[in-house]
Amino acid sequence: MIDRGLDGDGYIAREGSLARVSAEFAPVVDAARERIAAAFGPAVLHGAYLYGSVPRGTAIPGVSDLDLLLALHRPPTPADRAAADALEAALDSAFPQVDGVGVLLFDTGTLLSELERHDLGWFVACLCTPLLGEDLAERLPRYRPSSLLARETNGDLALALPGWRERLATAGSDTELRALSRAVSRRLVRTAFTLVMPRWNGWTSDLTASAEAFAAYYPERAAQLRLAAAVARTPTTDRATLTALITDLGPWLAAEYTAVHGEKAPRP
Repeated sequence: MIDRGLDGDGYIAREGSLARVSAEFAPVVDAARERIAAAFGPAVLHGAYLYGSVPRGTAIPGVSDLDLLLALHRPPTPADRAAADALEAALDSAFPQVDGVGVLLFDTGTLLSELERHDLGWFVACLCTPLLGEDLAERLPRYRPSSLLARETNGDLALALPGWRERLATAGSDTELRALSRAVSRRLVRTAFTLVMPRWNGWTSDLTASAEAFAAYYPERAAQLRLAAAVARTPTTDRATLTALITDLGPWLAAEYTAVHGEKAPRP
């Protein structure tokens, strides 16, 4: 039976938990909790969350990264960003089981705003696992796999395409190409999945499952999406592959997305 990621009432279930963190990554999570509290403090920090493969229990030592979101009482400052950058570097260097650490910073006003209700709000409520402080999910609605959710999460793919083309044209190293391929392929797979999410009627963060869900509705593009899922797992330096994803699959997906779900509400 396919796991559709829904609870008994048909709402998207929160996908991660601290109980799913594997033994290899438990010390990283403990250190992250301590260092976040020390770096920000209760006057600034409202709460901290994990997201991604670590709280889902699918992280691979030495391969997976650690993803964190910090909710602040007020809008982030340059000093906050510098503290987050220092936190990323410290955790990444201290724990060989993680291959990179990323920290997102948002204020609670933004996370709870009406504009972000079906994007960042949904992200916190369904994809983030509480690590410190009050859980903002208690102040957010439950979510179904709707066209509105699809539009507000990934209805802005077209805005990313010019930047991707520029990065591909100017990339001068394998490191840059691998970073670009990882970002592009993950975004494409997630966008392709949310394109069909309301029809599939469920949620998954698994890249392979996402590609297969998409393939059932767009078999003519299935091979490209499976390629993107493979690149998301193992980034490539092959320019021909990246060109195909960025200049062929990307524009088609952006146009189809707009036709099916509309464009995401503009952000300031």
